[in-house]
Amino acid sequence: MLQLEQEIKELIISSLALEDIAPQDIDSTEPLFVDGLGLDSIDALELGLALQKKYGVSMSADSEQTRQHFSSVNALVSFVANHRAQ
Repeated sequence: MLQLEQEIKELIISSLALEDIAPQDIDSTEPLFVDGLGLDSIDALELGLALQKKYGVSMSADSEQTRQHFSSVNALVSFVANHRAQ
């Protein structure tokens, strides 16, 4: 699980071109949007596409469930891990 967490942090950094942030700078429990990393809706789309390409996961663009998956790195890790287990 720690490896997946690291991969997702690296994916966030690379897909959103966050060059001044290192994976260890991202708190896995903090929100990704508004507070925390301060991502916006465009970032969400780009990150969603990157997750889809790398892990084959798909999400509905504007659902409450998707918002929950994108709430933190830990939530994304759980989502991807559950998808892999299926």
